[in-house]
Amino acid sequence: MTQSSKSVSPLRQRMIEDMTMRKLNRLTQLAYIRAVKKLAQFLGHSPDRATPEDLRRFQLHLVEHGVSGTTLNGTITGLRFFFEVTLQRKEALAQMSPVRESHKLPVVLSVAEVEQIIAAASNLKYRAALAVAYGAGLRASEVVHLKVTDIDSARMVIRVEQGKGRRDRHAMLSPSLLTLLRAWYRQGRAARKLLPGGWLFPGQNPVNPLTARQLNRAFHLAADTAGIKKRVSLHSLRHAFATHLLEQKTDIRVIQILLGHQKLETTARYSHVAAQTLRDIKGPLEYLALTPPT
Repeated sequence: MTQSSKSVSPLRQRMIEDMTMRKLNRLTQLAYIRAVKKLAQFLGHSPDRATPEDLRRFQLHLVEHGVSGTTLNGTITGLRFFFEVTLQRKEALAQMSPVRESHKLPVVLSVAEVEQIIAAASNLKYRAALAVAYGAGLRASEVVHLKVTDIDSARMVIRVEQGKGRRDRHAMLSPSLLTLLRAWYRQGRAARKLLPGGWLFPGQNPVNPLTARQLNRAFHLAADTAGIKKRVSLHSLRHAFATHLLEQKTDIRVIQILLGHQKLETTARYSHVAAQTLRDIKGPLEYLALTPPT
């Protein structure tokens, strides 16, 4: 974290140091601090004085205010770190418990819809970035943190450094995606937007990368321009990548590796939304000798 000890309380500084010691990434640290801050606002006093009953009331308060299961569990995880690690008060969490999260199937774009969205991007940089999100199945954070040197045209792979879970991996680089990236590279270099060895998709200041929020805005603008009515997000391009590969009979274990999933069950959910796969299955009713009524 970049905050100095002068700008935060000793308690928060201790928590920051504890998280830094364990090499938690910046976004995780911010989420944990946000959880503790919410608790302090609810209590009206320093969170280190919270009792098990206070924490029980806090969870009830979140549920009654419609907080999603995902957000609630994330908040509990942040508080668990604060009480167990920073305060050494594990007993304080005795009456808090995570909840079962609902798992919804992702909305999947068709191949034609993906093509329309990418074509509707406002400029070549965004078109190339959205094409990478779909063509390589990358997360938004992975797309914006690509460097020019991560594109390995000799081996036809994209190097993804420190993706989710702090794991490096290689993503696929198709010939058509490489052609589009080369077009963007030529344009970016000519406009002096691409620095040697710098970000593949720089922000306004080429020293900094494009942000995930900026890319997400570009996606929604392109989707609106293309007339897409489905409730989709930038992450829908990654969903489409996996689903379309599955429909093309790609081994699900290969898709797991390309997506960077640790568990096969995470990848397997795409089998539930692979429409072509479902259409290819002959249902048991088809084996019955049924005759239509006369």
